[in-house]
Amino acid sequence: MSADNQQERLDGSWISGFTDGEGCFHISINRISGMKLGWQVLPEFRIVQHEKDEAVLYKIKDYFGFGDVKINRTDEHGTRKEFRTRGLENLNKIIKFFNENPLQTSKKKDFKIFSEVINLMNNKKHLSKEGLDEIAKLISKMNRKPNLKYLESSESIR
Repeated sequence: MSADNQQERLDGSWISGFTDGEGCFHISINRISGMKLGWQVLPEFRIVQHEKDEAVLYKIKDYFGFGDVKINRTDEHGTRKEFRTRGLENLNKIIKFFNENPLQTSKKKDFKIFSEVINLMNNKKHLSKEGLDEIAKLISKMNRKPNLKYLESSESIR
């Protein structure tokens, strides 16, 4: 491989460091009437960049071989794009990746909680009221507070 091509490739340590600065492990619990319990757990991993740097998001997508690059938001400062991945199969791969390429900042706390929630979901715990309550309590400890409508509703166990 030529030197130019090697410089274009990302490695795991670089992605881990970039995630420390720009990434987010996010989990929301949304009211969905069609779900058995009326709630859906939606975990996702994302990295947001201004559209002028969206090429790096496509490189990250290529590195993992899954995920999407989409508009995150547009405001007076321009458009932000995000690399985002959802779904247990891909999120399990993300967890494996960060276990092999550890985060170095306080973001590792959110990653640990995220990993616990994915493990609970792998074991179908999110499909029971008790499991949903456990997940809601875990994500309430993450840096960026999720939509806490579930914890605030009378349907959750306090």
